[in-house]
This record gives sequence, structure tokens and C-alpha cells, in this order.
Amino acid sequence: MPGIDECLLEAMRLPGARGAALVDWTSGLALGTVGEAPGGDHETTAAEAAELARLAAEHGAFAAGDADAGRPPVEDLIVSNQERYHLLRFVVTPFDSTVFLHLWLAREEGNLALARIRLGEMADRLVLA
Repeated sequence: MPGIDECLLEAMRLPGARGAALVDWTSGLALGTVGEAPGGDHETTAAEAAELARLAAEHGAFAAGDADAGRPPVEDLIVSNQERYHLLRFVVTPFDSTVFLHLWLAREEGNLALARIRLGEMADRLVLA
């Protein structure tokens, strides 16, 4: 089972991957980063992505109706713009499940469907110790 660094390096092997991070959505801190950062700053990107993740996770309109208390209420978020796809995948952890994987892909080279599937697999295997 891969740790943070191995998981992020695996994410970078996806077609079109430009960068990835593991972020704590309660604090907005990046627990690990790899690749280039949108806007040039990983910490700012992590804080901004955490705001979006918090919004989705804490508001009932986005949560599953029968959400399990031990799992994040949202599975993933997809944000696209003219240049990139951003995929935020919430990670189930043995403690409080307040982390997510953030992957950004070049739109022209990336495969959003493949990235979503693979990021879900990575999130399931990720070991946080």
C-alpha cells in the first residue's frame, strides 16, 4: 500500500498530469505535493482547493442522503477551465477523513474519466500513518 509520496508520483503518471497534492481540507495545508502548481504556489493552491472541498463536504446539498458517518460525504469534485481539469478525490482514513487528493491535468492531454477512476483507486490504497 503506497504512502503519500508514492501515491502522488503514481498520479503524475496519468496522461496530462501537471501536478498533484494531498491536502487536509480542515486546515488547508498540503501534506505532500508534486509537479507544477497552478498559479505557481502549492500552498496557495492547497488552501484554495480546501475551501472548495469544505464547501462541498459541509453542505447538505452536495452530500449523499445516506452518508456513512465514517466516510466523507462527497466522493469527488471536478472543476474545469479552458486550460485544466482539477479533480479532488476525498480519501477515507481511519481517523477523521478530512484529506483529499488534488490532481490537475492539462485539458488537451488529460483523460478525465481515466484520471477519476485511477485517483479513486489510489485513494483507496493510500496509507496515511
